[in-house]
Amino acid sequence: MKFFDRIPDRADFAYQQLVGPHRPSGPAMYDARPYFGLVPQKTIPFGCLRDEDGELYAVVRSLLAPGGKPNPVSFVYQSTRVDGRTLRMDKAKMAAQGVTPVPARSLEGDSCRWASQSGDAGLPWALTASGERMRWVEEGLFDISGPLLGVGMQWYLPGADWGTFYVSQAYDVAGTCEGRPVKGVILIDQPYLVEGGAIHFEKDLMVNNKMHVIWWTFANVYADGRFDVGSFCVGHDNLGYAIFQNEKGEVRTTNAIEGRVTHRPDSYFCDHAEIVLDGEEVWEFQPDPRGDMVDFVGGFPVTAQQEGLWRRKGDTRIPDRSVAWGETDRRNGSARNVFGADLPLREVAA
Repeated sequence: MKFFDRIPDRADFAYQQLVGPHRPSGPAMYDARPYFGLVPQKTIPFGCLRDEDGELYAVVRSLLAPGGKPNPVSFVYQSTRVDGRTLRMDKAKMAAQGVTPVPARSLEGDSCRWASQSGDAGLPWALTASGERMRWVEEGLFDISGPLLGVGMQWYLPGADWGTFYVSQAYDVAGTCEGRPVKGVILIDQPYLVEGGAIHFEKDLMVNNKMHVIWWTFANVYADGRFDVGSFCVGHDNLGYAIFQNEKGEVRTTNAIEGRVTHRPDSYFCDHAEIVLDGEEVWEFQPDPRGDMVDFVGGFPVTAQQEGLWRRKGDTRIPDRSVAWGETDRRNGSARNVFGADLPLREVAA
């Protein structure tokens, strides 16, 4: 049972979220209709790949929806091969790829297709996705494809003036990157915001109000075919949700989630994070030693993005391929209603 220390105004539900699964499909991804009075803002394919040498590649592209508002990111390609120490933006390779403010969109059977426009500067690219498979090709850089992992995940956060409807699904992919065999997991997210909103940027109910402490999506795929996929958030007031699924088709959700974070001294990146579901089930984050996305700090998104491994406490299995791209926000705090503060820029350490 929830107890309210603060009595909100009309249409303010004190950051309570609705969470559940959904059935992905190409037509649903293509559809530009609004939900809950919120309009589609963009499609975000992103994820992590690893090659046979253990090098890490993190990619994301912003595919603006019809009528969506741009934010500062179009295409990001990060690699541990840039400096050998952590994930860094490979700016030369990023500059070579097509800059596409508004992608060409089409529906081909059960697949939605986004692609660079004829006449765009840079090398062409294309992404196709359905309720069965996806393929993402950045000409001259990578070509990856694979099947859907489980089912889709979605959550809704209402507000009196702003709101967020967020839809996500994961794909188990393999292919080539920079001519090398790679495998990993790619997520395709589709946020819906109020007119004129941009995720992580403007009229974002959760981020602009400095509410979230931990926010992640992860997937672990094991060599025997078993997998865990999850999405979760912990924040202030009543903000918090979790949706987890596995290869057995078991899908479970809860809003009874707590968490805490320990950040490195003078750094936005965390040393350790954990969440507790329903008061008893503990999951822990193990940062990848080379998973800090240091070039995001001071730029966009405004939070420190970090790759690593989320798994249930006591689980010693090592995934064959995985993704755990998410964020903590030191400025917002270290646990629910434990508030934080920014660091002086001169003291910030990667």
